[in-house]
Amino acid sequence: MTWLTPAIAGVAAAIAVPTLVLLYFLKLRRRSVEISTTLLWRKAIEDLQANAPFQKLRRNLLLFLQLLILGALLGAVGQPMLETTSGGVTRHIIMIDRSASMNATDGDDKGATRLEASRRRALEFVDAMRERGLFGTRDADEAMVIAFDTTAEVRQQFTDNKAALRSAIDAIEPTDAPTELEEAMRLSKAQAPKRIFMDDQGGQGEASPLEVEGLYAGPPSEVQLWTDGKIADAADVLPRSDDIVIFNVVGSPESRNVGITGLRAERAFDNPNEVSVFVGLESTATEDVTVDVELVIAGVAERVPLAKPVTIPAAEHGPAGEEGEGALRPGTAGVVFTLDHAEGALLAVNLTVPADVADVLEPDNRGRLVLPPAKKLDVALVTTGDPYLQLALEGLPLNSLTLFTPDEYDQALSRGGGEFDVVVLDRYVPEGGLPPGRFVVFGAVPPPLALAKPEPGPPTVFITWDRDHPALRHLNLTPIAITESRPVVIPPDASAEVIAETDTGPGIIELITAQSHALVVPFEPLLTTWPFDTSFPLFVATSVVYVGGSGSESAQSLTPGEILSDRLPVDAKDVELRTPDDEESRLVPTPDGRVAFGPLRRAGVYRMSWKGSATARDGHDGSRAVRLFAANLLDPAESDVTPADAITLKSRTVAASRAGETKINQRLWPWLILAALAIVMLEWWIYNRKVYV
Repeated sequence: MTWLTPAIAGVAAAIAVPTLVLLYFLKLRRRSVEISTTLLWRKAIEDLQANAPFQKLRRNLLLFLQLLILGALLGAVGQPMLETTSGGVTRHIIMIDRSASMNATDGDDKGATRLEASRRRALEFVDAMRERGLFGTRDADEAMVIAFDTTAEVRQQFTDNKAALRSAIDAIEPTDAPTELEEAMRLSKAQAPKRIFMDDQGGQGEASPLEVEGLYAGPPSEVQLWTDGKIADAADVLPRSDDIVIFNVVGSPESRNVGITGLRAERAFDNPNEVSVFVGLESTATEDVTVDVELVIAGVAERVPLAKPVTIPAAEHGPAGEEGEGALRPGTAGVVFTLDHAEGALLAVNLTVPADVADVLEPDNRGRLVLPPAKKLDVALVTTGDPYLQLALEGLPLNSLTLFTPDEYDQALSRGGGEFDVVVLDRYVPEGGLPPGRFVVFGAVPPPLALAKPEPGPPTVFITWDRDHPALRHLNLTPIAITESRPVVIPPDASAEVIAETDTGPGIIELITAQSHALVVPFEPLLTTWPFDTSFPLFVATSVVYVGGSGSESAQSLTPGEILSDRLPVDAKDVELRTPDDEESRLVPTPDGRVAFGPLRRAGVYRMSWKGSATARDGHDGSRAVRLFAANLLDPAESDVTPADAITLKSRTVAASRAGETKINQRLWPWLILAALAIVMLEWWIYNRKVYV
């Protein structure tokens, strides 16, 4: 036990205790009554009263009780506390995980979520922090609060104001995003001063300050981390070398969960009316679990929901001797639904888990997908003769393919142009740049892009590409040899993104202007080995489908934690977005129609509406166009709710500290005040009964 203000209590005791005892030494002053026979003795009595003011101290129960009251109050002034803070650290960083797995309802034996349990334990920690002495005789503990999922935010800067810390902790709300810790640790390190060295390399006697990245000054901090340990990027997290990291694990090791971890819907390429919906399932139960998977087309009342029972194998522990020995490996299964549906739709997949299975995480039992309408594209090819490109396009299930020479296409543009979903330009760009529409360009560079030099560049190869881009998702560009490169300069203000890079510069570029959308391949495919590789017809197909917005593309789905970004018609105005929690936000499109919102916090359907024209995949609500977006968890790591026994960071491994193992500071002075009040009541009762010893 420790005392926060012992000196103050000692001074008060030195004054108050002798004063109380002195009062009991004084004689009782009685009321004077004039009696004639004692008038002659008045002088003697006055002398006696003046010379003997004290009496003999007798045993007195009231004195004993009053001393107890005074002792309790003086003890409270000293602020006694059971000291349990670690190593004298006075700076604490409270990090609370708010990710999807923290919605599991095994935070305590009362069915609270893990986030609720984390907030409660964090509040207990704040209550136990040491406070400043009455006259500043002791430094108080300080703390800051950080909430994190895939992103992190400081909810309260360093302060010793416990009310502010409590308010920041209580305000942390759950999300459906996955867990990442690196940004939260970066925010915590940003609060520490950098270590400065004086550099005098020139030998001139004038040293200049040098800041070394990764080295910090100031006292160490104690990182109090409340999470279940499901941290995807833990191996990349590097705390300060002298900071103390305490992993306060939440959740029960016996908890089990069944959830949807994969969800995809695609239209058949040769028959866009045929839709296949793929559902991936995961279970951490130690026995086989049979669940019902239901597929519903929202808004189509006459269609009967499709349902299938699926048995998910039991989870198994990893064999001894492997890394992660004894770790529980979830069982996995899947199911495929096939339906005939030409229109756009909102697909809902719901999972029904048997009542005898303790499923602690509910958000991963449902999924939503926005399916675009089926559509066969009208495509135009403008070329002077490229048999490989023409053959690749003729092999696609298009509604029509129209061939133009550059002169014929110029004449068509002068007459207003044809109504094509996609125009493929081979080694040609119309004079003045791209007209309104959607394009795939080979062997040419439309403005505002420009060639770095007119003559061809050296041979090159692809070195990297965006494997998540819809036009490049299933491609391997490594074997492609380009004999003549075409280095491209992208102006800083151009709305262009490099989606494939060669060792001489951009290899494939996505260009978006106010009126056009294009994928640009600046080099000529005939001067490469690309036409002889299977990735060439595949790229032609995926790029045409992506740019044309065909219904044969995959249904759209986002992940909580991502930024919702899309392109609306250029005349869109008064744009509103409604979240799954029915919160509304107003968005302002860029001149080319781009809008962005996020990061997304919850899984569910986001509804965007605006005044203006609509595309084929948009609906209508009165005079407003409507576009839907679906966000789903679909994260096997978050659905695996088994808490971790330790977190392996980049520089250390931190073992879990479970609830009940971590001690806290217990303030005793409030109990002393209550005891003093109780004794006061007893002393009052004895005095009124006139019980003396």
